[in-house]
Amino acid sequence: MTETSEAPQPQAGPQPEGDARRVLKVALLGGGTVGSQVARILLDDAEALAARAGARLELVGIAVRNVDAPRDVELPHGLYTTDAEALVGSADLVIELMGGLEPARTHILAALRRGASVVTGNKALLAQDGATLFDEADAHGAELNFEAAVAGAIPIIRPIRESLSGDRITRVLGIVNGTTNFILDAMDTTGAQFADVLAEAQRLGYAEADPTADVEGLDAAAKAAILASLAFHTRVSLDDVRCEGITNVSAADIAAAQDAGLAIKLLAIAELVPLEPADGAEAAHDGAAGAPREGVSVRVHPTLLPRTHPLAAVRGAYNAVFIEAENAGSLMFYGAGAGGAPTASAIMGDVVTTARRLLAGSPGRTGTATRTLPLVGPEAVTTSYSIGLEVADEPGVLARVAAVFAEHGVSIETMRQRIDGAEPASEGAGARPQGRRAELRFVTHRASEAALAATVADIKNLDVVESVTSVLRAEGV
Repeated sequence: MTETSEAPQPQAGPQPEGDARRVLKVALLGGGTVGSQVARILLDDAEALAARAGARLELVGIAVRNVDAPRDVELPHGLYTTDAEALVGSADLVIELMGGLEPARTHILAALRRGASVVTGNKALLAQDGATLFDEADAHGAELNFEAAVAGAIPIIRPIRESLSGDRITRVLGIVNGTTNFILDAMDTTGAQFADVLAEAQRLGYAEADPTADVEGLDAAAKAAILASLAFHTRVSLDDVRCEGITNVSAADIAAAQDAGLAIKLLAIAELVPLEPADGAEAAHDGAAGAPREGVSVRVHPTLLPRTHPLAAVRGAYNAVFIEAENAGSLMFYGAGAGGAPTASAIMGDVVTTARRLLAGSPGRTGTATRTLPLVGPEAVTTSYSIGLEVADEPGVLARVAAVFAEHGVSIETMRQRIDGAEPASEGAGARPQGRRAELRFVTHRASEAALAATVADIKNLDVVESVTSVLRAEGV
């Protein structure tokens, strides 16, 4: 068969138990792993969906690049089209699963501007230009929903937007990338090096042939921007997220963490931080006059967690998001963060919710940016560090290193020493022969990022320090 640029004719389906006189035309953009599962659910579960939504959800077409490409899910060939523009123009509700910035952005804007609602899982677009999409949706009375954009099947967007809308969220910690969690968990379990586990993850299909977006933290950063925007009602873009990946995490780091009762996870962290007047941030107070000024810090980096922390127990390619709120306290959402069927579940939840609101004639509020809190850099954040050093094994080294910590006002919580692969020893174990090397690992109390960074920079300049082998941030230690 050859490709066609004509939009397909609506497919006749089983008569639902709901109101058959009410029909919502649904256009699907993208027929990949997730898109094909969404189409399958729309066709196979038409009656149940109609009963839940209050109208028949009629799939009018699936826009793809090649209508004849092989696909894992067998669907009616007549649904496929290359004419996405015509498909968008015929629909009441558009499901965008193309990914990337363009042409997804163009198609979403076209749908919103004609009043059609949109369900998307496009984290990159939302993190890069979500403000434009939200504004267009609000201007034209359309819905824009994106539950699948952050954590696959895990319901996290709707709880933040709706269930916690009457509370004050202060912090969000998330494992939101399954590939990196699989890699770090496998390193923790087997003791293998990063490169070996990455190769295994690629062989098993957990990592792409080009894993850059995952292992460098870019995928998690896009999701962090979305979560922060929702949690703190302030627009946050991908460019506002400080990002560090896991490529420098070594087997030695994992082993040292285990010895200290810790686990290493790639975390997306978004939190409110207090700002001093000297920071000069131009921002409104959050609440009554005279209330402390606050800013929003958003970052992604490998993080040490106590093994008793709920996020430390998240294994394999699973995701989890941990929320701290003033009244609800601590909440954790856990589940499959990727995969065709799990992600399709989140998409379909949005589809049914959107359909109900469309039928009621009152789309829900799409934009959540009701404040303009300043976005702050690392200088406003306090955290703990784990610092690994390779030093000369000679008297006085520890005292010189400790003096640098003291100079910058950074307090040491714990210190571990290992001599040339020997068991950990304390400073009081006596002098070692000249020429040998020792590994020191420090965990600090909470301090400003600026003080910690200055401490590490000065330690590197000590003549007794051969190298700084690792610098990891820690939470809850």
